[in-house]
This record gives sequence, C-alpha cells and structure tokens, in this order.
Amino acid sequence: MSSDGASGSGTLTDALNEAPLSVFHLRAMFTAGMGFFTDAYDLFIIGVALALVTAQWHLTTTEATLASSIALVGAFFGAVVFGRVADVLGRKAVYGLEAAIMALAAILSAVSPDITWLIASRFLLGIGIGGDYPVSATIMSEYANRKDRGRLVSMVFSTQAVGLIIGPVVGLTLLGAGVSNDLAWRIMLGLGAVPALAVIYLRRTMPESPRYVARVMGNASAAAASMAGFTGGAIRAFGDEAPVVRQRFVDFIGNRRNLVLLAGTAGSWFLLDYAYYGNTISTPLILGTVSPHASLMQSVAWSLIIFALAAAPGYVLALVTIDRIGHRRLQWIGFLGMAAAFGLIGLVPSVTHLVVPFLALYGMSYFFTEFGPNVTTFVLPSEVYPITSRTTGHGLSSGVAKLGAFIGVYAFPHLEAALGLQVTLLFTAGVALLGALLTLVLPEPAGLTIEEASRERHAGPRPHEATPTPEPGLLTT
Repeated sequence: MSSDGASGSGTLTDALNEAPLSVFHLRAMFTAGMGFFTDAYDLFIIGVALALVTAQWHLTTTEATLASSIALVGAFFGAVVFGRVADVLGRKAVYGLEAAIMALAAILSAVSPDITWLIASRFLLGIGIGGDYPVSATIMSEYANRKDRGRLVSMVFSTQAVGLIIGPVVGLTLLGAGVSNDLAWRIMLGLGAVPALAVIYLRRTMPESPRYVARVMGNASAAAASMAGFTGGAIRAFGDEAPVVRQRFVDFIGNRRNLVLLAGTAGSWFLLDYAYYGNTISTPLILGTVSPHASLMQSVAWSLIIFALAAAPGYVLALVTIDRIGHRRLQWIGFLGMAAAFGLIGLVPSVTHLVVPFLALYGMSYFFTEFGPNVTTFVLPSEVYPITSRTTGHGLSSGVAKLGAFIGVYAFPHLEAALGLQVTLLFTAGVALLGALLTLVLPEPAGLTIEEASRERHAGPRPHEATPTPEPGLLTT
C-alpha cells in the first residue's frame, strides 16, 4: 500500500484508474462501509428483536412477518429515488441524508408503543438503507483504481459481516444479563442509531465524486483540486476531461444494453435477496424447527456461530480474490455453491432433524452466499453502467433486489408451515440456480477501467497490455 508517489499524468480519470492503493482509498471505504455496517445490523437484528416483541404484544404471524419485512419495501423506494437523484444532482447531494434517516428511524423503532408505530418506523428505516446502497457503491467505485476496484467496493459491502455478528452478540449480551424483554428489544433496535449518527459528519465532509465533477459537471480543474486536497497530493492531474451528456431516465430505460444489464444486475440480485433475507431473518424460526426444544439464547448463539464461522470467512475470501477470479465469475460460482448446499438440505432425508449436519450445510450456504453473489451483486452495478446513469442503474438493481428480499422474508414462514423446511429450502436451491443463469448475461469488468467496463468511451490498450478479448457469452451490443 502506498500513501505517496503521486499519480499526476494525464486526466484525473486516468490518474484515478492507475493510482496505487493508498490511504485515501481506505478513508473512502471506511466512510462508505460504516453505513453498511449499520444497514446490516438494522435489517437483521429485527429477527432477534421480534422473537421478544411477538411474545410481548401477542402478534399474529401476519403482523410479525410484516414488521420483519417492511423495511425492505422502504429500501425499494429509497434505492430507486436516491439512486436517480444522485445521478441528477450529484452523489454528495444525498450522501449523509440517508444516514440521518436511518438514525432517526432506529430511535423511533426503539420507542414504539405498538405494532403500527414499529412497522411505520421500520419502513422509514428502509428508505434510508435503500438510499445508502447506490450512493455508497458508486462513490467507492468512482474513487477506486482499475486494479483494486472490486476489492475496494467489496470491502465496503463486507462491513455487513460485522453487522451480522454484532447483532447476535448484542442479543446474547442483553438476554444473558437478565435485561427485561421489553427493554432488551428496544435497546437492540435503538443501537442502530449510533453508527449512523457517527458517519454523518464523515459523509457530509467527503468531496463529491471526482469523476462526476470532472465529466458530468464539466469542471475538471475543480475535481483535480479537490482530489489533490483529499489525497494529500497523492492524486495530481492536469489534463482536461471530455464532458458527457446527461442521460434522461426515459433514455436510460429505452436503451437495449441497459435493459439487458438490468436483467442481469437486478434479476440476479432479486433472486439472491429472496434466498438470503428470507433465510437470515427467519433463522430463529429455522433453528427452532430443527431443534424445537432449543431456547432463544441457544438459537441466537447458533446464528452467531454460523455467521462467524461460515459467513465472515466467505466475505474475507471474496474481497481477497474477487479481482483475480473475476467479478461475474465469482458470482456464478457462489450461486452454484448456494444451490448445492440448499439442494442437499432438501434432498437428504432427515437432515433437518439432525442439528450438526444441518448447521454444517446451512453454514455452507452462507459461505457461498458471501463468497459470491451477496458481494458481487453489490459490486457489478457500480461498474457496468455509465457515469450519467450509474446510481440510477444501481438504485434500480438494489431496489428490485429488496422487493425480492421482502417476498422472501414474508413468504418463508408461510412456505415452511405449508410445505416443510426441506421443500422450502429445495425451492431456494432452484432460485439460486436461476441466479447463476442470469449472471451469464453480464460482462466481466475485472481488470478493466470503469470507463471501459461501462463503455463510456473508447479506451485503447494501456502500455504493454493487449486489448482485452471479450469472453464467450458476454453482452455485446
């Protein structure tokens, strides 16, 4: 890693693409990643909290599933709206606002007097979470260099692993300390405001995306000056930038290439989130089915073990290898691994009644989810769309994905009750296989500049490098 050795030849875009991995990259990653830690904690702690709320307020299955999933509906609206606004007004126009919404909603959730208040607060929370997806991914992608872009954007998303682990730790700590159920779930939900509040200042003081300022706003000199200050002189550029024409939403939707890309980015993410959120938020229910006599603390402890021993290593391995394996290829591998794990659970007799074998296969599904599509579905939309519609494309993709998550969370308890756990997870295996197939319509952006990956301009081969040859089956229009 280097924090000196300034990059300063040619345009700002060229300097950013070839800059060595430096301290300023990690500053941008931390600023974006803190929001994703909050997203994960807020979205998944509800599964533990609702186990207490349901008993206290005597919730029906419909009320409980709506409370657990309504944030995902809010996330759809937040992603689509904030994603489009960030392309029209700039990334910084909404960066920090979404974190403030998350903080407010977490506090409102914690003081809920009834289920209606809780559902409304969780919907507001989802709007903030949804807005965070396209803006954080795009800002990191536009700050990143060519060589490490996949790793840097993956590092932002991989802070979700910390949120997944901290949630059960908080739950176990409160329950083990003898805190009353009413106070425990309120603390669980309210703590989500802390990291969101902490990151607002960092986001509001972070410079606007330099590529956006140079190429969309047409002010390359201001972008270069801003980056020179933010990077401590590590990035210096002197060349002019070719400005781009802003793309209207109707033109974005009417473009054939964009529609094919949306089928790949939004479609595969929809399928991933159906499987991932449906299982994760329903993990206490799933473990209760496997071991009916386990206490809530035992179920939470098993969840923590799965996240720590299976999910977290998957995140780490993904961010270490993504730029070597390939972003699209890693997604394809992960979907196939998920399908195999869920398929074995569904096909092997009695496995859902044997705690250790079930936890091993269930953990395998989490490993391949993280070592694959749960990371790459976040990365790919930040690379394949052009700068004038990058957050629009990412927002639509993540928004559609959260509708898939809502369906998964809402449907899973009903499917499990009607069909049994094995059949429900066998269906999930089929969903993962379909995700692998949709992945094949996407291009492979690993090793390309973000401009080459999104076809913003013709980019010739870099010195001493051959022009990349498209892989068979990639999108060619």
